[in-house]
Amino acid sequence: MALLTVADVLRLPVIAAGLPRVMAGEDRLNRPVRWVHVTELLDPASFLEGGELVLTTGMPQPNDPTRLRGYADQLADVGAAGLVVELGRRYQQVPPDLVAACRARDLPLIVLSHGIRFIEVTQTVHALILDAQGELLRRSHQVHELFTDLTLRGARPEELVQVAADLMGRSVVLENLVHHAMIVCTAGRPGGTILEAWQRRSRAAPTPDHAAPSGPEGWLVAPVEHDGQRWGRLVALPDQTGPASGPEHTLTLRRAATALTLARMTGHTQWDRQARASALLELRHGSHLSRTESRIRIEALGLPTVGHLFIALAIGHRPDAADRADLDSHLGEDLRGAGIHALVGRLSPDRTGVLLTLPLAAAWQPVVERIGRVAEETLGTLGEEAVLAVGPGVTALDQVARSFTQAEEVANAIGPGTPRRPFHVSADLGLPELLYTLRDDVRVQNYVERQLGRLMQHDERHGGDLLAILRQYLDAAGNKSVAAKQAGLSRQAFYQRLHTIERLVGGSLESGAQRSRLHVAVMALDTLGPGSG
Repeated sequence: MALLTVADVLRLPVIAAGLPRVMAGEDRLNRPVRWVHVTELLDPASFLEGGELVLTTGMPQPNDPTRLRGYADQLADVGAAGLVVELGRRYQQVPPDLVAACRARDLPLIVLSHGIRFIEVTQTVHALILDAQGELLRRSHQVHELFTDLTLRGARPEELVQVAADLMGRSVVLENLVHHAMIVCTAGRPGGTILEAWQRRSRAAPTPDHAAPSGPEGWLVAPVEHDGQRWGRLVALPDQTGPASGPEHTLTLRRAATALTLARMTGHTQWDRQARASALLELRHGSHLSRTESRIRIEALGLPTVGHLFIALAIGHRPDAADRADLDSHLGEDLRGAGIHALVGRLSPDRTGVLLTLPLAAAWQPVVERIGRVAEETLGTLGEEAVLAVGPGVTALDQVARSFTQAEEVANAIGPGTPRRPFHVSADLGLPELLYTLRDDVRVQNYVERQLGRLMQHDERHGGDLLAILRQYLDAAGNKSVAAKQAGLSRQAFYQRLHTIERLVGGSLESGAQRSRLHVAVMALDTLGPGSG
């Protein structure tokens, strides 16, 4: 149960009887009311601590505009929740200078047109506040027990953040020191655009020493520490349709931050994997971090950067294979055990990425081959083969995205007909790999149909083997004798088939250009998969 706000107090019958009118601070009525204070002093601030709703008849207030502004400034400076002035005793209408002063300081100013008993207001409001505080203590105990149980059973960081989001009924984000959203939980609501322009918005909300509202959007922020140093923070985004953050939200976020600190101390591998996978994607997609911020981000994960070479790897597999075989975990553990610095994470459902950080003088091929063996052994338990592609080595973090792009282009080009290798680089790609990459392009499909369509139709109608004969002829580099022998046909029978092929394709096979066109078409046909003919 949240503490009362100024708006809540104005809705109480004991206040409503005075016909309250809000004259200033209309957009600040969500301020919590910690206490109600009745005073007729000109310097009430010396008796206030902040959060009080001040009630007055205005009896001692002067007519001097300067002193009226000073009165409003005192209340605003001390953090009063608002000012309630009862008309009839001192004022028949509230002084315009007082209204202007309260508006200038965003201090809620409420005018009561009818007289009420202030003692009834204080009794009613104070009883409600004490009830709310008692409920808050009970709720605090429940939240403490819940997070204690989660901590004792070793709950994962994702679960801790999700519980906080569910308890608060709003989106909660765990981010690191460079404002990278690592874990996002939305209390069952669609994520939507909560991460839009995240870094810019996050930087506008400073991190307080303890859980507290921060920034222009009213985020509730709590620091997360590890070994006495700040590691990251929890951010609870305000619910645009619900109430503002209250004490219950604050205590929940603070307790969640403590639980995350304890989880960090126990060395959750899942958390480290999540952080490293997030950093990998950040580099892969060329985030807006500066080179310095990227270096800090990577070094914070224990990876050296100065005097090192960055090599991007893309491992292709079936979409579900890596999860079922826990490929990311096996790769990460093997590399850490070998003292190799790397980031491992999922680039896409069918692609796992690895970013190696190796000394400039180190040989990278043995490390890549090691990764290939681990991938083959891990995926092999599922009968899956891994395709390992390597991008060019780079020395700057802002070039990593380019290395990943080239690695993925190589991985995309490796088809069923590509010879098996421990790993593939761009120099391994030839015409078959290029055509495999373009296999879904309509222009390639049209080319195959123009060159081979009539030939394939003839085979289909007559149960012929002309396409197979053409393959053997082209594979023999146009040597008819060799091709006829491989086909198991007499030279005369073979020559007759070649004449039929020439008639159907509309060109002489003696022409090198014609053979090239047909050879490309046959290779392209092979990339289209079984049954394409």
